[in-house]
Amino acid sequence: MAEDTNSPMDRFCGSTFWNSTETWFTNDPDFTPCFEQTVLVWTPCAFYWLFVAFDFYYLKASLDRNIPWNKLNVSKALVNVGLLVITALDLIMALIKKGGDSQLPLYDLDVWGPIIKFATFLLLFLFIPLNRKYGVQTTGCQFLFWFLLVVLSIPRCRTEVRLDTERGKILSSEEATEQDFSWEEYQFASFFIFFTFSCLMLILNCFADGLPRQTKYQRGENEIPELSASFLSRITYQWFDKMALKGYRNPLEEKDLWDLRPQDSCSEVMPIFAHHWNQNVRKNYRSKTRVEPKAQFSNGHVTFENPHGEKNGRKKGMASIMPPIYKSFGGVFMFGALMKLFTDVLTFAQPQVLSLIIGFVSDQEKDPQPEWKGIMYSVLLFILAAAQTFILGQYFHRMFIVGLRIRTALINAIYRKALRISNSTKKESTVGEIVNLMAVDAQRFMELTTYLNMIWSAPLQIGLALFFLWQQLGPSVLAGLAVMIILIPVNGVIASRIKTYQIRQMKYKDERVKLMNEVLSGIKVLKLYAWEPSFEKQVLDIRDKEIATLRSTAYLNAGTSFLWSCAPFLVSLVTFATYVLIDENNVLDATKTFVSLSLFNILRFPLTMLPMLITNLVQTQVSVNRINKFLNSEELDPNSVHHDPSKPHPMTIENGEFSWGDEITLRNINIEVRKSSLVALVGTVGSGKSSVVQAFLGEMEKLAGHVNTVGKLAYVPQQAWIQNATVRDNILFGQPYDRKRYNKVIDACALRADIDILSAGDQTEIGEKGINLSGGQKQRISLARAVYSDADLYLLDDPLSAVDAHVGKHIFEEVIGPKGVLARKSRILVTHGVTFLPQVDSIYVMKMGEISESGTFDQLVKNKGAFADFIIQHLQEGNEEEEELNQIKRQISSTGDVPELLGSVEKAIKLARTESLSDSISVTSADSLMGGGNGSLRRRVKRQSSHDSVASAASLKKKQEVEGKLIETEKSQTGGVQFAVYKHYIKSVGIFLSLATLILNFVFQAFQIGSNLWLTKWSNDDRVANDTGLRDMYLGVYGAFGFGQGISSFVSDLAPALGSLHAAIVLHSLLLKNVLRAPMSMFDTTPVGRMLSRFSKDIESVDQKMPQVINDCIWCAYEVLATIVVISMSTPIFLTVIVPIAFLYYFAQRFYVATSRQLMRLESVSRSPIYSHFSETVTGASTIRAYNVGNRFIDESDAKVDKNQVCKYPSVIANRWLAIRLEMVGNLIILFASLFAVLGGQTNPGLVGLSVSYALQVTQTLNWLVRMTSDIETNIVSVERIKEYGETKQEAAWELEQDKSKPKNWPEEGRVEFQNFQVRYREGLDLVLRGVSFNIKGGEKVGIVGRTGAGKSSLTLALFRIIEAAGGRISIDGVDIATMGLHMLRSRLTIIPQDPVLFSGSLRVNLDPFEIKTDDEIWKALELSHLKSFVKSLAAGLNHEIAEGGENLSVGQRQLVCLARALLRKTKVLVLDEATAAVDLETDDLIQKTIRTEFRDCTVLTIAHRLNTILDSDKVIVLDKGQITEFASPTELLDNPKSAFYSMAKDANLV
Repeated sequence: MAEDTNSPMDRFCGSTFWNSTETWFTNDPDFTPCFEQTVLVWTPCAFYWLFVAFDFYYLKASLDRNIPWNKLNVSKALVNVGLLVITALDLIMALIKKGGDSQLPLYDLDVWGPIIKFATFLLLFLFIPLNRKYGVQTTGCQFLFWFLLVVLSIPRCRTEVRLDTERGKILSSEEATEQDFSWEEYQFASFFIFFTFSCLMLILNCFADGLPRQTKYQRGENEIPELSASFLSRITYQWFDKMALKGYRNPLEEKDLWDLRPQDSCSEVMPIFAHHWNQNVRKNYRSKTRVEPKAQFSNGHVTFENPHGEKNGRKKGMASIMPPIYKSFGGVFMFGALMKLFTDVLTFAQPQVLSLIIGFVSDQEKDPQPEWKGIMYSVLLFILAAAQTFILGQYFHRMFIVGLRIRTALINAIYRKALRISNSTKKESTVGEIVNLMAVDAQRFMELTTYLNMIWSAPLQIGLALFFLWQQLGPSVLAGLAVMIILIPVNGVIASRIKTYQIRQMKYKDERVKLMNEVLSGIKVLKLYAWEPSFEKQVLDIRDKEIATLRSTAYLNAGTSFLWSCAPFLVSLVTFATYVLIDENNVLDATKTFVSLSLFNILRFPLTMLPMLITNLVQTQVSVNRINKFLNSEELDPNSVHHDPSKPHPMTIENGEFSWGDEITLRNINIEVRKSSLVALVGTVGSGKSSVVQAFLGEMEKLAGHVNTVGKLAYVPQQAWIQNATVRDNILFGQPYDRKRYNKVIDACALRADIDILSAGDQTEIGEKGINLSGGQKQRISLARAVYSDADLYLLDDPLSAVDAHVGKHIFEEVIGPKGVLARKSRILVTHGVTFLPQVDSIYVMKMGEISESGTFDQLVKNKGAFADFIIQHLQEGNEEEEELNQIKRQISSTGDVPELLGSVEKAIKLARTESLSDSISVTSADSLMGGGNGSLRRRVKRQSSHDSVASAASLKKKQEVEGKLIETEKSQTGGVQFAVYKHYIKSVGIFLSLATLILNFVFQAFQIGSNLWLTKWSNDDRVANDTGLRDMYLGVYGAFGFGQGISSFVSDLAPALGSLHAAIVLHSLLLKNVLRAPMSMFDTTPVGRMLSRFSKDIESVDQKMPQVINDCIWCAYEVLATIVVISMSTPIFLTVIVPIAFLYYFAQRFYVATSRQLMRLESVSRSPIYSHFSETVTGASTIRAYNVGNRFIDESDAKVDKNQVCKYPSVIANRWLAIRLEMVGNLIILFASLFAVLGGQTNPGLVGLSVSYALQVTQTLNWLVRMTSDIETNIVSVERIKEYGETKQEAAWELEQDKSKPKNWPEEGRVEFQNFQVRYREGLDLVLRGVSFNIKGGEKVGIVGRTGAGKSSLTLALFRIIEAAGGRISIDGVDIATMGLHMLRSRLTIIPQDPVLFSGSLRVNLDPFEIKTDDEIWKALELSHLKSFVKSLAAGLNHEIAEGGENLSVGQRQLVCLARALLRKTKVLVLDEATAAVDLETDDLIQKTIRTEFRDCTVLTIAHRLNTILDSDKVIVLDKGQITEFASPTELLDNPKSAFYSMAKDANLV
């Protein structure tokens, strides 16, 4: 070996360290042995020593301990020991064989080489037991170390094998000298042993270690494979394959999902965040507070400190959520940022390699470079791209995790705060706003984290790109940059215009949905009145406005896309033009052109991202401020109520002054409640009774005085708060179920009968806010909850207000009173009723926020003070029952001398008598329904016939078993979407526009490829250098291509947008037309909400999402095609690789779409419970605090958040899984494109540059294409649903030809005849009317009576053909009604329906939607219906706006409006469906009088609920179980004591 001592490294090795002729300028490259033994070995070692900190961090952060010894870690340890032995042996052998006496000199390398290796292997060896002890199953640094070591040892393998063959030749040759090769032989053997062991270690490191024995959290069957996946599996996401496969085979369900990773669950995230939050809060106080260790778990619950602090701590400022977020989640985020930096640098390495490849090709003709260099460049390009893929995958994964954790932390912080905010804070914002903090603002963070690094990354990328461009083209880059910068504000302007249009469109959409909501809710009335056309027109008018704004948006969107597609082109055009025109000597060659083009492509991304990022940041800043304001708001003072057991009485207030945050509400309050006594608080409305109860609960701000309660509290609020859970859960409220106690409570609270009515008994689910219960039922459940909780102190805030008198009496006796369940407890009762006052221990009378007097009933009556006034005033309101008044009368007269009180009692008794007559309802069945003679419940029981209970049924999950399931469960579409749906959509778009879109996109791509090919031609043309004319010609044509590109881009963008708009119009009108023409049975079985979501959500995705998605999808597809075409043009052999690559791609895409779609569905299903539970908590906060169950609710909320994460996390991973696979497909395209270009002997550098720069872009496009196709599938579901509704069964035609022949004033007599008529509500149900026959002469008045469900309403519905006959016929004036158009029939009959339904709009539209009547006619009708004076008093008169559902009119007025409608139509047949309960007697009398006078000569059919209204009718029909049992005049029936009618009349005290 030639001794060459010119460099320290050469001296170190004792041989040449670097020889460029041997390594670079040769056809057979090789490294020097010195280089192989130093650099190639030390690089991995240095890498490991650098990053070993990560390994230590993982040990510290691990939640698990103690992995048992197993085959894997034992093998690792053994192989590692082998490596240690062989390296030690190397050192010993070197010291023996070399130096000293032997002729081989000992170099530094021989000593230091083994030592460095030994130290590294020793460190690795130490980690084997450490990882075992701390439960770390896999580490990335070690895998990468072995990987690098093996790869970098490969060159030495080659060298050693070559040297060995040379030695063999020398030894076998004749002139075999006495050469001693023993050292070389030893090195050969030792190296290969070392290499084998290294390979073994690499293989062993591909697998993860076994499961740890001790884990902090229980590891279930369903644990996420990621926890025990190896590093290799983690970076390729191979552990997700199982789920992708499962999701591909059949739609995923909730049970298929994995458990949450413990590090992401609330129980891990919260303590960290709470700790930093509390630190931050404390920093804001100047006063020294105690220093607290890590966030505390008080019995497993995190405590958050109150930023408002004690009253004394002086406050510096608001505590912000940002510092705690940085501190809690910053670590992972910074690690992610580091990865981002890596990938950014790698991105810019690609164009450099590209210029090397172009250089390589252009040298092919003059002096070709050795082929291995070309291959090396291609492989290098591939490695760069692959590295970028893996690192980016991890980066996005990390960012999503940070986002999820921040969201978890914020949702929980907001939830915990909501349980503690004071009332003044609560007043500042509505429940909706508070829920939005969670739903919108916390969500914003999650969307932002992925992009946050762009803040520094975008400027960095722009800077680097400009630097490299400057190297290529010099200062002319600035011209291109200027164009880019000018385009940003232009875009901004367009974007703001689009935003205004969007806001306008949202407004129209809201209007349209609101109107649809009313139409669908009141559809029955519309059908009865035949008013559908009018409302259809109203909806379509709004829709037209909406479409107009959408159309403008489409044009603007096409404008932006035109700008963006032109931007890159304009930039390159301006830059190249400037470059060639500045100086004659500047000539474009292939390298310059294509390297610059690929740099411009890199520039595009950060430039588009920056404006988006800035708007996002601004929005997030707004969110941060809103959350801060909420988290810093005032909390209830936990010390306002003391719990001092030494006080004599369980509940006391001494000299209390309280306020609701502004002025003083209560003053001089002194109350004491003795043990086991019942104290009543009475007073007029607004005198502060409820406030006293709130003061005991600590809900009010205490200004002075002392409040003390001892013992467990239970509280019944005035407005019952019911959770969306089963009846039983509402009563148990977190307590264990004890059957005996539970049944006792149910009976005491009179809930037994109600529970029997409910379809699933006490397991019936109650809708949100108790939607399917009456007020009284809610109140009783709320009371039952209190009684069941078995507390010591009871605060009852008017629990009897919503229940009937009899029930109230029962509850008082069984629960509250001296003999009730609660007799041994201390209780405060707020009440309005006078009846129970004689039985309470003491009474406090409230007046104007003070206690005016207190004492027992007898004392107070004698005082003749405020209490006596209260009683008199109460009696005048007259809502007590007769027997109860008698009781009070006795009580008062026993106290002696109080004549004026007795007088008012007498008066009240008279009033009560007159009322009770009209009140007794004729429905005998109410008794049997309620189980026993609990008659007062009659009024509560709404008629249970199926069509009427739609509203309640919608929320009742399971309607009575008898009826079967009323609400059909919504089909959640699973699996793919049929081709028919796509066909339907394309038809709606229109064949012309569909084809135009495809063709125009083709044209656009053609222009783009054309302009690029022209560039290649230009850059390859050597004559340009000397000929300026030629140069200008090239430049001109290039510009023309660009112009064509811009125009075609604009049009190709506009075509699909207008097409989708057309489809949206077609689909909406089809949907609207068919829904309005659907038979009533469809509305009975479909909840309004579900239909509405067709009109809101589905129409929106057809309006807005579809055009966007379709456009992007087509664009991506063409982009990929263009890439393939360009690469194949330059290297035709590439086509052979396309087929296998396409297969790979297709499989990844199919697996992904199936899985991801279902995961998205599951995620959105699991998200809403978080918010509904939250809004429920906010409304019920005071109840939750009173029962002191805050922690249970916090746990429930955490569980819901975790459940949502369980669905969210896999869908995040699915995206990564797909990205890695698709980008690898893209990287293969890059590899083959560059390899074939280099090997295929291609001599045109321009074409090669073009094809490789296209290939470099393809990865992103492929990724987008899959996302877009899956988006199309997600959104086309909307079309599928609309199509499904568009194909529903329709009712009979509205108008028929033969109707026109009927006389204008048909029916003239009003004869109605039923012949053996049968009818059922829907297919498959029993008959409701079974062969009814009767005949009514024109002008007769007929009453129809019968118990609930006898078929009274069915009779009228059949008359209007809302339900069609199942047999028999009905004729009016001799014409069979089944032969007419529905509108013809319905518009010639009049009905005054049971519940008055009004629509929002003017009063006039409500009376006459078709606007065919004159003002005079309308005023006449108003006068007759006693509304004239009211309407006259309104400022707008007939144009008075009526609120949704007629909210701004009283119920009585609404009924009069319905009467006015009937008077306006004035047809020969009138059907009067009486209101169930007398809404108020006056209105009722008015209606009866008007009908008697105005409809004298019409046929009137009355469905009666009170017999006295039909005693004067001509005939009475008594129905029972769908058959007529009696049909005669009322007098005739009353004379016969055996008749059913007689017994009904007797029940109503009429005979």
